[in-house]
Amino acid sequence: MQTVDMNSPEFQAELEKTWTFIKKVNKTFNWVQNPNEDVNEGVAMGLARNRLMYGKRFCPCFMVEGETKEERKQANNRICPCKPAIEKEIPEDGLCHCGIFCTPEYVAEQTKAEVIEEVTHTHSRGLTKDEAIQLLSKEQLDGDELEALIEARTLKMVDFTLLDVREQMEYKQAHIVGTDHLVPTSNFYAGIEELNDKKEEQIIVYCLSGSRSFQVQHAMGSLGFKKVSNLTHGLYSFRGEMERG
Repeated sequence: MQTVDMNSPEFQAELEKTWTFIKKVNKTFNWVQNPNEDVNEGVAMGLARNRLMYGKRFCPCFMVEGETKEERKQANNRICPCKPAIEKEIPEDGLCHCGIFCTPEYVAEQTKAEVIEEVTHTHSRGLTKDEAIQLLSKEQLDGDELEALIEARTLKMVDFTLLDVREQMEYKQAHIVGTDHLVPTSNFYAGIEELNDKKEEQIIVYCLSGSRSFQVQHAMGSLGFKKVSNLTHGLYSFRGEMERG
């Protein structure tokens, strides 16, 4: 089994060449590196290793198939920057499969998302309007995020419908302050018709654990509701204001 000594001068020299290669690729395609340096370092080391082992910078996120050069060529192994990344992954997802090459737009969105996550989970300040709009676009929300969005709605930064999908007795026992509708899963298809005029609007669904609301989220999608978010772990994760009755 062929191995590479990561501490050897040979590997370090190849790693330096790989970083030069990465910078050249970014410049050629107008890409940028992932804001997560651990991702970049891991991929760069994998590319350098493959260059030493196989003579080409095969993508380190996939197995290299073939024992000989000809077999590896016939196997159509990914060579960085690979065709799927250039033609599909980066244009559609904003980053390649390995994550080292990204569009500037993707990195900007990731940076915003990290700020929003810090704000919502440390409660260091309220959301800005732009942050609230971005957070509301997430399909899965945790308790802190929903609490922040309810505050943002109170301040008229965003608007959404908050939907409880538990049963009537559960709702009366305790529900989130600001809940707009109760549509129990036991009567879901009949009850959801009341919201048919909101198929293009933002809706957030919740239950006790997140399981029923997750099912409802997908059922609503099949019925034509375009913007449905789910409180992932339900009321178990919510620490905001509750009321009875």
